[in-house]
Amino acid sequence: MRILALVPGGIGDQVLFFPTLAGLKERYPEAMIDVLVEPRAKAAYRVCPQVHEVLTFDFKDRNGPADYLNILGTIRDREYEIALSLDKNWVVGLLLWLNGIPTRVGYKTATSWFISNPVPPNENQYTAAFYHDLLQGLGIQTPSTPPSITVPKPDIQWAEGEQKRLGLTGGYILIHGGASQLSQVKGLKKVYPLEKWRAIIDDIQNKQPNLPIVLLQGPDDLTWVTELTALYPTLKVTRPEDIGKAAAMIAGANLLVCTDSAPLHLAAAVGTYTIALLGPVQADKLFPSGKDNLIGIQSPTGQITDIQPKDVLAQIWRG
Repeated sequence: MRILALVPGGIGDQVLFFPTLAGLKERYPEAMIDVLVEPRAKAAYRVCPQVHEVLTFDFKDRNGPADYLNILGTIRDREYEIALSLDKNWVVGLLLWLNGIPTRVGYKTATSWFISNPVPPNENQYTAAFYHDLLQGLGIQTPSTPPSITVPKPDIQWAEGEQKRLGLTGGYILIHGGASQLSQVKGLKKVYPLEKWRAIIDDIQNKQPNLPIVLLQGPDDLTWVTELTALYPTLKVTRPEDIGKAAAMIAGANLLVCTDSAPLHLAAAVGTYTIALLGPVQADKLFPSGKDNLIGIQSPTGQITDIQPKDVLAQIWRG
């Protein structure tokens, strides 16, 4: 049996979909499970052992007939028996129907004409649980579990070497304050102001001068890192080249302070104590319930820029 999951979105969305993939593998242990994701999210599957093959398709691009014909052929060649789709676009449902996939699971909408097994959407819950609800379309009623990841051993070894290179012998605070290029292009305000990061860093250095602060630099974070290291030459910087190495560095931290971004979901998966600065998205959609090590600081206005440093510091030093 071959199963295809269509998962638009970035790396964070993929991590939130991992429990659904685990549920599929538990029900169909002999099945080959493939995913169709955007090119920017392909790297997430370095830490997901349930997936056999990762196919790419830019769901949000202005795809023409030739693009759909190409992906139609790719899917048809693999002769899938089941498809699950997070994408609510009726064209995607048509694509699966044209491929002759007998079982097509998706959310029930006004245009879900080509979905054979529609599932009523309940978006008022943790996003991973919302995704996991798709399994109901296959008669799977097991409860959703928080995301978990499998970090490759070479990535753990890399992180150990990186910690040694940076002189991190007694713990460290990891900060990720960047935002993806796509979110900036879309005008999503996920970047916390530099002057407010300065207030947080100043306070940490004053109270814990011997506790290293490490900036986690992603592919779109060069400007943010350059500006902060110019102000604080003693800050350390780690630049993991893939998601496995980033997860290993997050797992080794005493604390992660971040915005609503992929490192937040990696931290939830590896169990690192995390303080997340949140804008319009509510914490109960981003965090699994019952996790005391995940603290969300919600902006009172829905704009991350309006979170005050004193509120972040209160959570850092609480207890």
